[in-house]
Amino acid sequence: MDNLHNCGKKLTAVASVVLLCGSMGLAQAGQQPSSSPASQTPGQNNPAMDSQMNAMNASGQPSLMDKAFVSKALQGGMAEVQLGQLTLQKSNNDQVKQFAQRMIDDHTKLGEQMKPVAQQLGVSDPKSISKKDKSTIAKLEALSGPAYDQAYIKDMVKDHKQDLSEFQTEASSGQDQTVKDAANQGSKVIAQHLQMIQQIAKDQNVNIASK
Repeated sequence: MDNLHNCGKKLTAVASVVLLCGSMGLAQAGQQPSSSPASQTPGQNNPAMDSQMNAMNASGQPSLMDKAFVSKALQGGMAEVQLGQLTLQKSNNDQVKQFAQRMIDDHTKLGEQMKPVAQQLGVSDPKSISKKDKSTIAKLEALSGPAYDQAYIKDMVKDHKQDLSEFQTEASSGQDQTVKDAANQGSKVIAQHLQMIQQIAKDQNVNIASK
């Protein structure tokens, strides 16, 4: 009897140990799902954020587009000033000359406002105007009187339509906020210029209908 009693105690003790170990195992297994995501979250989030930032930096193209816009805007503004100065010398029409002076004043200011933006992006000041603008100036230099005024008016309408489109595109689609803000402000000035030269064309009976 004593032997049976002792065996019963041993079996009970063994069963208790088995149950205890089993419950601990279940407890640990139950904790793993909750602790695993917590330990994995930093490792998962950081690479995702890094890859997203790398993708933005690696894309590069938007930044290049911003730089190209700033460079072209500075170059175009320089051409507007030179054309305005030429017009003051060549034209005898007061309305046309007033517009030319407005071009000199406004585009000089726009250029000054754009220069800090260019420096921020590492864009150098243009050394000269574009080949296209050089060609335009050469053609206008060969004209005089009403023929000059008509050619200048037509060129200004065409040029400001293109400039307005480019400035508005940069303002809405650019990547650098400083450049976008400058483009937005510039587009407002250019829109005024376009409206002015279109009215002058109407007053001077210059046909500016698109082909």
